[in-house]
Amino acid sequence: MAIGKTLVKRALDYLPDSAYLLIAHRRKVGRFPNLRRPTTFNEKILQRCLHPDARFVELTDKIAVRDYVRRTIGEEFLIPLIASPPTFTREVFDALPSAFVMKANHGSGFVEVVRDKSRSSFEELQRLAQRWLATDFYRVARERHYRTIKPRIFFEELLVEPSGIIPADIKLHCFFGRGRAKPTVYIAVISDRFGEHPRGDMYDANWNRLDVDIGHYARSPQPAPRPESLERMLSVATSLARDFEYVRVDLYTIGERIYFGELTFTPGAGVFPMTPDSMDYEWGRLMNQPLLHGDRR
Repeated sequence: MAIGKTLVKRALDYLPDSAYLLIAHRRKVGRFPNLRRPTTFNEKILQRCLHPDARFVELTDKIAVRDYVRRTIGEEFLIPLIASPPTFTREVFDALPSAFVMKANHGSGFVEVVRDKSRSSFEELQRLAQRWLATDFYRVARERHYRTIKPRIFFEELLVEPSGIIPADIKLHCFFGRGRAKPTVYIAVISDRFGEHPRGDMYDANWNRLDVDIGHYARSPQPAPRPESLERMLSVATSLARDFEYVRVDLYTIGERIYFGELTFTPGAGVFPMTPDSMDYEWGRLMNQPLLHGDRR
């Protein structure tokens, strides 16, 4: 069975991007996408994967995007950057504080939380960093705007709440659609992401929990209390998203402070099953029709 899966994966690796995404969408979402007249959210995200806006490259790069955030909403929303060295050496490791987060700028999931450096080693982190740097993230899901991002390792301050837990990922899906002045916003909250029982919940902009499942995450037993900073989070996300028909803005909050995480233009690479399936169509209606023949901007 494992050999069969490996052979299938190798065969898929040789397919053109459009064919690869057609098959991936069919396998994961359950139907073949209509790329000529996309209607669902996933279909329109597939179009973005194949015909990305030229701006996506800089704003997807997790180091370069910091300049955009600084210009748009201010330095105070950035997680403090400890180091972004050209290479990760023992000298860099020795200079790091006792707690930090190691990340790579050119893809998703490249995150290593280090709560106590004395329990880690340079060699261990270097092996992980080298594996990340050797990953061509474009080849993972054929999101073409990742092709020209130069891989880098960087280190940020570890954010923790007073209780010691890492704050939840607050992912604000911002839909401006056809030039609307005010976006429609859905808020996905991933809590305890690095713990034993991660949870995923979806809310509307008024913090009403929705009957929606998020990927493989189980829902929380009870809705989270409405954040005191909700209106400010919505304002921050709107400011960062206003030039796009759709973008997901990831934020973190600790007390009154709001921190920027990342901008994501092709979440799930267009092959992300949504439950209920009607959300795929609803979110698709909120987006503009994507470009079919490259970027006109």
